[in-house]
Amino acid sequence: MTQDSNWEAEFRTAGAGETKAFAARLGRVLRAGDLLLLTGELGAGKTTFTQGLGEGLGVRPGIISPTFVLVREHPSLVDGPDLVHVDAYRLGSEGEVDDIDLEASMDRAVTVVEWGHGLVEHLSDSRLEITLIRAVGGEQAARGGIAMDFSEEDTDEERTIRLAGYGTRWAKPPSLG
Repeated sequence: MTQDSNWEAEFRTAGAGETKAFAARLGRVLRAGDLLLLTGELGAGKTTFTQGLGEGLGVRPGIISPTFVLVREHPSLVDGPDLVHVDAYRLGSEGEVDDIDLEASMDRAVTVVEWGHGLVEHLSDSRLEITLIRAVGGEQAARGGIAMDFSEEDTDEERTIRLAGYGTRWAKPPSLG
C-alpha cells in the first residue's frame, strides 16, 4: 500500500548556487531522525543539494558523492545532527539497505538517500521526498518540457525542486523563508 503525501510543493532556482542556498535553508529546519529521499537523474544536482543541506546543518565541509563507498558520514560542527549521505543506486532491495545499518545512526543524524525510492521508506514513519529537475532550454522549454540528464557544467540553468512530505514529522511544509 502506497502512502499519500501530506503535501507537495514546487520551487524554482536559477542554478547551482540558488539550489545550494535553498537546500541550506531546508537544512536549518532539519533535525536528528529526519529521512530525506533525493530523486533525479545523473547530474541533476543531488550532491549539490546535499552540500547545501550540509551548510545549513553546520556539518564538516567536503561533501562529495558517496557513489563508490555507498555511505559517507559528515559530523556536526555545531552540536547539531550529523549528516549521513547515502547513494543507494547499486542497492537492489530493502535487505541490502538493512545490511549497511542506517538504523544505527538515524537517531543522531539527518539521513539523505540518493536513489532510495522504493528501498528506504521502511526506515522511518516520516520522510521528505525531494525531486530535482533541470529545465530544457529553447523551444522545448517553452512547451513545458524537462530533461533530467545534463552535465555538471550546466550550473546556471534553472532547476525545479519538488518536495513531498510524508508522515507526522512532515504534516505541514517546512518554513523556508
